[in-house]
Amino acid sequence: MVRFLALFLFLLFGLLGLELTRPLQAGLVLPWTGLLAQFCAALVQAFDPDVLAYGNILQSSGNGFAVAIQPGCNGVEACIVLVAGMLAFPAPWRLRLIGLAVGILAVQAVNVLRVISLFYLGQWDFEWFQFAHLYLWQALIMFDVLVVWLLWIRAVGRGSAALPAATA
Repeated sequence: MVRFLALFLFLLFGLLGLELTRPLQAGLVLPWTGLLAQFCAALVQAFDPDVLAYGNILQSSGNGFAVAIQPGCNGVEACIVLVAGMLAFPAPWRLRLIGLAVGILAVQAVNVLRVISLFYLGQWDFEWFQFAHLYLWQALIMFDVLVVWLLWIRAVGRGSAALPAATA
């Protein structure tokens, strides 16, 4: 347990520090944030043609309301927490890689829901938008990371128990 915690904290702070460097911000985080805005706009345009995206901004051309998806609201930090947890946990690399792929997709899917819901909540009531943005969705994204990680640990336990039986 101590080994896991030490490795988790080392990976977490190392990856978060790395993510803050200019090269990673410019080459990965900011482009990802723009893609997230484009993806959210494409999803929403299926039922709301007034939505457009440019850069990291999602905007309604109907009423002018816009949200800017900033680093910190793009799901990257939540994915880093998940990555640190999965890499620190003793598991076969094959199961880690599968868990990372599925887990990152799950976290980003919830983050897309977050961005779209905040976009419409902000048009409805800015006070509720502020509450949901600063408190509710922060907690829900981290809860999503925890649930994904716990489900992965459960699957790793099943997968590790089945591995020796399958090879015998």
